[in-house]
Amino acid sequence: MILVVNAGSSSIKVAVFDGGLVEQVSGIADGIGATGRLGIGTLSQAHDFPEHKSALRAVLSGLDAEGYPLSAFRAAAHRVVHGGSLSAPARITPDTLAAIRAAIPLAPLHNPHNLAAIETLARLAPGLPQTASFDTAFHATNPEVATRYALPAHITARGIRRYGFHGISFAALTEALPRLSGAPLPARLLALHLGNGASLCAIRDGRSVATTMGYSPLGGLTMGTRTGEIDGNAVLRLAEEDGIDATRRLLNHESGLRGLSGGLSDMRALIEADTAESRFAIDHFCYWTVRQAGSLIAAMGGVDALAFTGGIGENAAPVRARIVEGLGWLGARLDAAANAAGAARLHAAASSLPIWIVPAAEEARIAADALALLDA
Repeated sequence: MILVVNAGSSSIKVAVFDGGLVEQVSGIADGIGATGRLGIGTLSQAHDFPEHKSALRAVLSGLDAEGYPLSAFRAAAHRVVHGGSLSAPARITPDTLAAIRAAIPLAPLHNPHNLAAIETLARLAPGLPQTASFDTAFHATNPEVATRYALPAHITARGIRRYGFHGISFAALTEALPRLSGAPLPARLLALHLGNGASLCAIRDGRSVATTMGYSPLGGLTMGTRTGEIDGNAVLRLAEEDGIDATRRLLNHESGLRGLSGGLSDMRALIEADTAESRFAIDHFCYWTVRQAGSLIAAMGGVDALAFTGGIGENAAPVRARIVEGLGWLGARLDAAANAAGAARLHAAASSLPIWIVPAAEEARIAADALALLDA
């Protein structure tokens, strides 16, 4: 069995997969640093987690109680947000750890927690093989003209470039869509990972050629609490007037849908609220998704299919309808009943583009990466 670990800024999610990549059980330690919650399978209880190490120990203890001790696992497989120079899944070695640590300035909200989980497991189970899958890796195929900012070479050499994220989700989507549709992967696929974090990916012949996130997961689309695209001089002014820490908190945690609506970042709550502010926040989310979709379609030289994934992409029918309507100039047409039901196939008979929902399967993709590395 494979233990998949996804350590975020305030939570640790785990999932256990058997050798056939069938999920056996999942769990979460949520609310790290405050009064939180531990959930393993159907069990959920309040729990205090002072920091990530104690949260991971609590999750592992819960798995043990459910019959999944550390000794039962063939490997632990980690989601790591930023791989820096690493462009493919990798076994955890001293060199891999050094590369993840070197990428901390590129993902300061994520990589330290990813490292903490790896190092804690190494102490608890020294003989357990560990692997890492990187959210940036799928976008390593982007051409330099897409990844380089218009900066001097010595600045680019410091790692200031576009990387892109949600790569594990996009990689899983490219594998799942042919099984779902019963047809080969479209040559030019626009993939929409829409959730609290949101990005689009232009996938040409199965390879990422452009994406909306850049140097960090802050850029691109309007998100739950992140601004998305914002002019650099506006950021400089905010930093000068309010300070670096306040600006970092504003851009990452107090903006996006939350900032536009006056406090709501969850799309379900925004739809239910139906206030002028919540309607504008949804308008903003859909407008910038459609606008940046046009940019990625141009990068591919056209588009042959659309695929939605992520919490909003899979569950928010009104948002899907607005986005597809905004792409109506392509000939995209939704089947209203299928969209309302959240069916896998969304396109109407008259649509010139196939439109699909592909359930997110990041944990299964990470487990598959681990098995491939172990069997190599």
